Amino acid sequence: QVQLVESGGGLVQAGGSLRLSCAASGSIFSIKRMGWYRQAPGKQRELVAGIISIGTTNYADSVKGRFTISRDNAKNTVYLQMNSLKPEDSAVYYCHAVVQSYVGIPQDYWGQGTQVTVSS
Repeated sequence: QVQLVESGGGLVQAGGSLRLSCAASGSIFSIKRMGWYRQAPGKQRELVAGIISIGTTNYADSVKGRFTISRDNAKNTVYLQMNSLKPEDSAVYYCHAVVQSYVGIPQDYWGQGTQVTVSS
């Protein structure tokens, strides 16, 4: 079993910055991909940013140039640096990981979510 623990959410004014962290622990042989998704009230969960083990990243168009995803493979941790935040970035942010354990096939795991609220 794998656990994802997020931290770093909170309340910030428009134009401000926040940094989210997500640490994976448990039965981990390798982490193939980590990413951040978000879900605002009444909306579907959407991809914000993702990063694979060799460092290739992808971003939602709405956050390109403002958000940066990075990972520390030694710590099984992914970060999301969010700058120039806008009220429309307000949502619950979820960490996601595709993990290869010591047996079986890669599995998807989700964190519990962390609230990000951007005031105007």
